[in-house]
Amino acid sequence: MAHHVDYLVLGLGGMGSSALYHLAKRGLNVLGIEQFGVAHDRGSSHGETRIIRKAYFEHPNYIPLLQRAYELWHDLEQLSGRTLFNRCGLMVAGPPDGAVIRGVHLAEELYGVAVESISAVDAVERFPGFRIPDGFEVTYEPEAGFLHVEKCVQTHLEQAQELGASVCLNEQIREVNINHESIEIKTDQQRVTASSLIVTTGAWSSRCLSELELPLEVVRKVLFWNPVREPVYNLDAGRGSFFFDMPAGEFYGFPSLDGAVVKLAEHTGGEAVGDPTHVDRSLHDTDVPRVSRFVEAVMPGLSPQPVRHAVCMYTRTPDGHFIVDRHPVNQRVVYGAGFSGHGFKFASVIGEILADLAVTGATSLPIEFLSAQRFSN
Repeated sequence: MAHHVDYLVLGLGGMGSSALYHLAKRGLNVLGIEQFGVAHDRGSSHGETRIIRKAYFEHPNYIPLLQRAYELWHDLEQLSGRTLFNRCGLMVAGPPDGAVIRGVHLAEELYGVAVESISAVDAVERFPGFRIPDGFEVTYEPEAGFLHVEKCVQTHLEQAQELGASVCLNEQIREVNINHESIEIKTDQQRVTASSLIVTTGAWSSRCLSELELPLEVVRKVLFWNPVREPVYNLDAGRGSFFFDMPAGEFYGFPSLDGAVVKLAEHTGGEAVGDPTHVDRSLHDTDVPRVSRFVEAVMPGLSPQPVRHAVCMYTRTPDGHFIVDRHPVNQRVVYGAGFSGHGFKFASVIGEILADLAVTGATSLPIEFLSAQRFSN
């Protein structure tokens, strides 16, 4: 006999934990199912920190969503009494005619996002420990910073449960059956029917929604923690996050939280993953050189060799933009997928949007540019 719920959320990482919270906040009967544990390190919502910023060079259409995301992260902090967001600022450096710097200035022009342009001479003083490549432009966004990623997921789940949501952990999803009439989920432990379903299964999205043939590619990404040689990157000394648009790729990182190591990674690149459940989490010899070369070129106060690493996954769409939509066969099924390595900062608002779509079929937030329909034109 199947257990029935009004609202079911599959996958409780960044997006799913938020969706569960936003449904519970409305007093709804909601169940969340997660194949691993709370704030686990098997998917895409882990690694201690994620950058959050409003000067969104990927596309200015994201900025209204970010403005709402900022409000919702603040609300969650107030509700939980926890610090989830550190506004340490963000330095962005790259060629003046590159897509990154041009995108930062477009956000500034269209939405009035606070951005400082910093001369190369001033950048050396403002950002000790960095060697700015010749010809680069440097900007600084004071309202940017980072989110404590695991704490964000934990807090959304805890608040959802306090509001009455049920959570099933460590349950593998075996089947997702969707037709015009019904929604049925089979796990390795139970069978559940739902009046409405939200699918936020990250790298497993293509498997859970196979009938949609979503154009998603899962890639393996390695995060590094490199030891500091000089105390020039410390958060407690006022240092912030950074993003460099280099000829070899895009690299980013965070201030040192402990005075001992700096977390950094390459945003571009990544090798395709066949089965996300069995992604290789060991460190390969080929993983290190690109980030090491970046460190040698730009961060002389940092050792180029990491002392720790973690592996996560990007689930990418062909254009690098998210997919947030309703199922074409059953409109009571909604999903968020393909967050392409820049989605976590939006988790607070994506959860609200998915809850809106599941409950009312519409949202007041501008998400038309994220529709799956763009891939069928």
